[in-house]
Amino acid sequence: MEWTATGTLTARPALAHPELLAVPVTAALGVLDPALAASVGVAPIDPNVADTAAFCERYGISMDASANCVVVKGKRGGDVRYAACMVLASTRADVNGLVRRHLDVRSVSFAPMDEAVALTGMEYGGITPIGLPADWPILVDAAVAASREVVIGGGVRASKLFLPGSVLAALPGAQVIEALGRSVG
Repeated sequence: MEWTATGTLTARPALAHPELLAVPVTAALGVLDPALAASVGVAPIDPNVADTAAFCERYGISMDASANCVVVKGKRGGDVRYAACMVLASTRADVNGLVRRHLDVRSVSFAPMDEAVALTGMEYGGITPIGLPADWPILVDAAVAASREVVIGGGVRASKLFLPGSVLAALPGAQVIEALGRSVG
């Protein structure tokens, strides 16, 4: 597989480089359909520029080729529901509209950093939908799912994954949602 949204980075097959991935990501790739898993590349990065804007600038990658994983926490009465939202970095997740209604909760917010890290087993700033808890829905913006290739976190701040958007749409628990990502501005 050849990855093209890598800017100045060189991606290698993720399955061959578990040292660049969080443990839950490696485990999830190991049970993913082999053809899908083979389409996932990984590259090491400077963890100090893992945040999207700094990463894209440093490595020459378009914000439209980068997708963010936003972990949200919704509540209805005493029930707490977590989910991950995948949106292009050039957009923002419609958390208070589409996400709230989709999760059927009264209130929804970004999950606190310590909770997101503890529940996912991943590093903040590197959380990715591959390897999330099995009972979490993964809400994928239709623009992300349709992308030929997107760049996402590797579960740690020191790597990024490169994969077709269709892989995200095929993850267990994934649901493709139109207009999940809203334009910024």
